[in-house]
Amino acid sequence: MDINAQSIDEALLAPLTDDDRDLGNINKENKTYFQNVWKKFKNNRLAMSGIIILSIIFMGAIITPWLYPYGYNDQMLSQANIPPILEVYEDRNGHGFFLNNDHKAYLVNNENGLTPLNIKREDLAFKQIYYSIPETNEELIVKFNKNKVYLQTTTGDNLTKTHYVLNKKNVFGTDYFGRDMLIRLVYGGRISLFVAVVATLTNCIIGVFYGGVAGLYGGKVDTVMMRFVDIVDTIPLALYVVLIMVAIGAGLKTIIIAIGSVYWLSMARLVRGQTLSIKQQEYVLAAVTIGTRPKDILLKHLLPNAMGPIIVSLTLLIPKAIFTEAFLSYIGLGIPAPMASWGTLCSDALNVLKTSPYQLFLPSLAICVTMLGFHMVGDGLQDALDPRLKI
Repeated sequence: MDINAQSIDEALLAPLTDDDRDLGNINKENKTYFQNVWKKFKNNRLAMSGIIILSIIFMGAIITPWLYPYGYNDQMLSQANIPPILEVYEDRNGHGFFLNNDHKAYLVNNENGLTPLNIKREDLAFKQIYYSIPETNEELIVKFNKNKVYLQTTTGDNLTKTHYVLNKKNVFGTDYFGRDMLIRLVYGGRISLFVAVVATLTNCIIGVFYGGVAGLYGGKVDTVMMRFVDIVDTIPLALYVVLIMVAIGAGLKTIIIAIGSVYWLSMARLVRGQTLSIKQQEYVLAAVTIGTRPKDILLKHLLPNAMGPIIVSLTLLIPKAIFTEAFLSYIGLGIPAPMASWGTLCSDALNVLKTSPYQLFLPSLAICVTMLGFHMVGDGLQDALDPRLKI
């Protein structure tokens, strides 16, 4: 039916106002898949917190040894088992004293440095130790009875704890050899993180291609390959480490080879399952129909589309490898002395656990915080790479 132009209301032809426009839908910017992933990831506060935690840990492990005055094996036997926080006793002359759990007395100076006092005599029958106080004729008497310790001077003053000060010379305290705990934690972090990252990347490469080939060919090839995975998975990791140590000796290489020899199994199973699912898609069947080589199908179609779960699994394998390395070092199958990983530091701290618990707490806290950071990043990547979740 013909429409008479004169019958159309001219108000309908007026331009739209800004209030009537849906500018968001009209001029919406097209984004790639990875741009959408990054947008979802950076809006995840827990994931970004994990990135910050891991950045601080990695940067600290790299930079601190260049700036810190102590080495990981510098021993100060006179400063053994000094905690990060010092309990100070004062006498009436204003002298500050610190007594560690081994009943060794120190003079606290204004810079919070510690000067060990010389033992003048010991009376073990009455459980008393006499220390000389510099620049005075007085002596500091340490009396220890069962679980209680008393400090007196020869003038008869009973000293009590007056305040606490931070150990500025050794921020995290010292171990039983007088070695600085902070620098040993940093070097231990270097070893633990290096082992975890290298072993995980090795596992990723082996597991991805092994699982991809098994899933691509299927049938008897898949059956044989996955039965081999099941057999290897039944052998305990500790046995691998012992056998490798017998063959090539203990050390960093042994831990990396041991972890790398078995940790790829879970990745292979994951990639196989993803490959079996993706190869049923129409675009893969079309590639097979036109005669695409199996290698190209695997590298150009199957693995790229399974990259999301692979990346998530990779980030979650790293904290698992850190814990495994710490466990192996804890039971004495790790890095030989004087180098130490976080697990070695935990193992060494058992000897002084009752008197110096901070030596176990600090490396344990480092392991927990690092594993937490990787898990936060892994959960964030899992949410960001899931296409079913809205932006």
